[in-house]
Amino acid sequence: MSAKKNTPLHRILPVRIYFLILAHLVIFVLSYEIALRLRFDMVISANVREDFWSMLPWILIIKLSIFHLIGSLHGWWRYITFTDLAILLRTSTVASILIAAVDYLFSQQYQIPRSVLLMDWGITILLVGGLRSVYRLSQEMVWPALSLNDRKPTLLIGALQGGELLARQIHSHPNLDFHIVGFLDDDEHKHGLRIGGIPFLGSPEDVVEHARAHDAKDLLIISNVLPGQQLRELIDRCEQAKIRVKMVPPVDELINGSFRFQTRDVEINDLLRRDPIELDSKPVREMLQGRRVVVTGAGGSIGSEICRQIARCDPAQLILVERAENALFLIDREMKIRDYGDICVPFVADICDQHRMRTLFENYQPEIVFHAAAHKHVPLMELNPSRALKNNVLGTAGLVDLCHEYDVERFVMISTDKAVKPTSIMGVSKQLAERFVHAKAEVSKTKFVVVRFGNVLASAGSVVPIFQEQIANGGPITITHPEMTRFFMTIPEASQLVLQASSMGKGGEIFVLDMGKQVKILDLAKDLIRLSGLNEDDIKIEYTGIRPGEKLYEELYMEHEEMMPTLHPKVKTAYHQSFSTEEIRSLQQKLQQLVGEDDAVIRKTMCDMAIAFQYPNDELQSENVEVGSDNLATSAEPIG
Repeated sequence: MSAKKNTPLHRILPVRIYFLILAHLVIFVLSYEIALRLRFDMVISANVREDFWSMLPWILIIKLSIFHLIGSLHGWWRYITFTDLAILLRTSTVASILIAAVDYLFSQQYQIPRSVLLMDWGITILLVGGLRSVYRLSQEMVWPALSLNDRKPTLLIGALQGGELLARQIHSHPNLDFHIVGFLDDDEHKHGLRIGGIPFLGSPEDVVEHARAHDAKDLLIISNVLPGQQLRELIDRCEQAKIRVKMVPPVDELINGSFRFQTRDVEINDLLRRDPIELDSKPVREMLQGRRVVVTGAGGSIGSEICRQIARCDPAQLILVERAENALFLIDREMKIRDYGDICVPFVADICDQHRMRTLFENYQPEIVFHAAAHKHVPLMELNPSRALKNNVLGTAGLVDLCHEYDVERFVMISTDKAVKPTSIMGVSKQLAERFVHAKAEVSKTKFVVVRFGNVLASAGSVVPIFQEQIANGGPITITHPEMTRFFMTIPEASQLVLQASSMGKGGEIFVLDMGKQVKILDLAKDLIRLSGLNEDDIKIEYTGIRPGEKLYEELYMEHEEMMPTLHPKVKTAYHQSFSTEEIRSLQQKLQQLVGEDDAVIRKTMCDMAIAFQYPNDELQSENVEVGSDNLATSAEPIG
């Protein structure tokens, strides 16, 4: 007990709370005093004054208690909002009603005039709300105005996407050296208007003119507000005018409890030459929630992102299948850090090991399978066609058979644009794998679907990290051909498409994402040089020539595949050529017999089996295929 008595007050409650209690007590006394004076024409008799002092303690107790219980007493005055004012209105009303009730029931000699209670209610709201508003105003307007000379005039794009809130928070924090002097927006109807005292100056296209007019050297952009092509052009103009461009995360990422302002440089993902694609997560969650899910290739760039997104949908179990022990360790460790360890099962296995995979299906009885395990590098598969055959084709065929045998509800295979009119062994292997999936869809209860897309930015072994390494080493950047183009998407987009397809598929479809126009690899390299803070002339670009199996441009579907719309405007389905069970059984037998054959025999046989296959040259023999380690680092490889 003595220890409690000796406990300092600031250890019981924060000092700020004692200050707030004292401030509110003063306001309550002042409000009641003003209400009485107004009621009695500013002249208070001795009797009324005596009654005032006798009733004041329990009035203060009631008010303070209600303000504390409802929460109006604890607010931060610098962050007052309309919600806080609504709470203040409700709190004052409850307090006044309770005071009137107590006065009516327990006061014998003198009752407070109803007009005094009503005026006290209004004055309390005006004083408390007014003081809070004045305090916030001083934080956002007065103090920043005194330090404007120390802040950098800055333009901001994304006012209606959280920029207005961002500007207010920037101005209210003395440690931030930005001063937002204007918003830029494409909507001409906003030009000339103001939000929070900050004007809409004009279009982002005129950023240089507006920056010069307001002496601004910095431009802040809310992420995902501008499409890639427009952002790319804007950055070009800003670089020429020596305007620094910084990206700010969306407001829902910025505010988590207290405000935290962050900027970053423009990243390659920001420069996609199309609008970012948003998919519908509700049907995905409904499909995955409470289910047992398998992801093959779980340690890869796409497989690991699929695992992250599946884990957020509350599956009953997530089995991570990966043959690379270290990659599996890393994704399993990440899942545990994210508190998903209780639902995740790390399963070391090669999909080509039919006995091991059967053990998985027997023990865990999966309901949904996402197949992301595959060899993906074009030049490596040209040199090792037997591996493409065994892993990409026969491994997929075995997995498809197991899904059918164990009545898996859904199976989604990740394919690639290189399966369309293939010119490489890798593309042929994915096309043949697709054929097994399509054929089984004709006869199985399992909903077998294929998801086909292009290259994934920043995936492991892809062009972006390789270019970044070459730039860090001072160059040169090696590109196979100046006119080579590819479709690109981000890792989250690719993973979302896979999940979306699994929820939409009825069985037998090929899902294709609308990825806009193809991007030149040369333009991608130049973007990365500029994003590294260098001029294009600072890093040499060398052309090494198209490698065996590569083509200048990619396609996402063949002429005989009928393209159909889906419920999502950016996702289409391609209905494929059908294959009979007999055809597929014969194909599988021929492929099984190829295992162990010479690479040249495997290559020729597989190419003969492919639809619309053609090599860009006739030099098919492995001894004529020369791919150095530098050349391996120049193409934009697909996932798959």
